[in-house]
Amino acid sequence: MATPEPVPGIDLPVPARVAGRVQESPTIVTLRLELEDPARQAAFRFAPGQFNMLHLPGVGEVPISISSDPDHDTFLGHTVRMVGRVTRALARLPVGARLGVRGPFGRGWPLEAARGGDVVVLAGGLGCAPVVGAVRYVLHRRRDYGRLVVMQGVKHAEDLIWRAQYEAWAREPDVQVLLAADVAGGDWPWNVGPVTELLEGARFDRGRCTVLMCGPEPMMIAAARRLEALGVPAAAIHLSMERNMQCALGRCGHCQIGPWFVCRDGPVFRYDRIRPLLGVRGF
Repeated sequence: MATPEPVPGIDLPVPARVAGRVQESPTIVTLRLELEDPARQAAFRFAPGQFNMLHLPGVGEVPISISSDPDHDTFLGHTVRMVGRVTRALARLPVGARLGVRGPFGRGWPLEAARGGDVVVLAGGLGCAPVVGAVRYVLHRRRDYGRLVVMQGVKHAEDLIWRAQYEAWAREPDVQVLLAADVAGGDWPWNVGPVTELLEGARFDRGRCTVLMCGPEPMMIAAARRLEALGVPAAAIHLSMERNMQCALGRCGHCQIGPWFVCRDGPVFRYDRIRPLLGVRGF
């Protein structure tokens, strides 16, 4: 049997350039990317919650969530936190720099199924990028959804990026924004404590909602259990999982969790399906 030819954009990265960059914090940068081939850029389709593999020749490749709106933005937004060799190199790229892009990969948030109900977004730590695209998607389509509740928790108050964005979201009709920090400074006007405490003040229809969560796994487990106790069905809760994704195609096995590969079958999983594997050592 002949070996299949590598597919550009899937097996092989395609050229892209940095069209814009925003320094969100000393260690976090949002890159606005454009594919160099205009036809490929125009044809690129993705769903909020999916990710791309960003490739720097001679440095490496990492999975980064797409944080832009698939229908309203002309660029591919990727928020990069400097945690390793590749992400540090990506975060230093200037406007005009070239890199490679593979994707999009994975399964995104169930935003089509969520139409007509409330959308609850809960993010912990600095890993909130997977839900930002979903929030923007809902805000651009307000008539299709009920209330939007956005909850974000950080360890230290200075870790909160997009502060002005959260404040702008809070001014939108039928939108509630709740923020929390474990350790707060003197100018922190919001809740002090874990993000799960925000659930008590969140106003949404617990029987007709879709919950989108990302962040540290222990936080998501605690939040999911609390949501169930409040009457939210487990099938309405969705988690964006993080594992060591290298190939993005379900071939290398590095991101396997039970019978699934996070890169191919996730990163978004329904809570009631993945619940038995959460917090289990080795998975």
